[in-house]
Amino acid sequence: MGRLPFYCRCGHINKIYMNEDSRFRGDMDRNEVEMDLKKFMAMVEEIGALKDKIRELEDDKNVNPHQKWIHLARAVDSWRIFPRVFLSVYIFLLYYSTMWFMALDQPSLEQSGLISVLVGAGAAWFGLYTSSAAKEHGDTNPN
Repeated sequence: MGRLPFYCRCGHINKIYMNEDSRFRGDMDRNEVEMDLKKFMAMVEEIGALKDKIRELEDDKNVNPHQKWIHLARAVDSWRIFPRVFLSVYIFLLYYSTMWFMALDQPSLEQSGLISVLVGAGAAWFGLYTSSAAKEHGDTNPN
């Protein structure tokens, strides 16, 4: 296990301990760290690359001109506007058709079949709506 001195930004001399198992070890009070030199240099290079990427992303010339539309699309998707509008319209139509059906003096078999299909479709629609929200938010509870 050899010692390699290096200097931190505050000017203190730190020592890195290189050992065979390449695990990170050290005493934070004495500013000493045990680490494989190759891993340390790889970390320094990775940090430099990440800093370059951050500078590149913060550059004003790389701004997407369509970013406002992207944010709007994500907002519409996260607020689930269209499924809620469709469900609201369905609830209105179901209420209207149910009131029409109950106002009939003698409903025929076809009219009662229509209402039965509308109520069944509403249950299926609502089930799909609620199960899609659980999947979207990472809920694994089937109930």
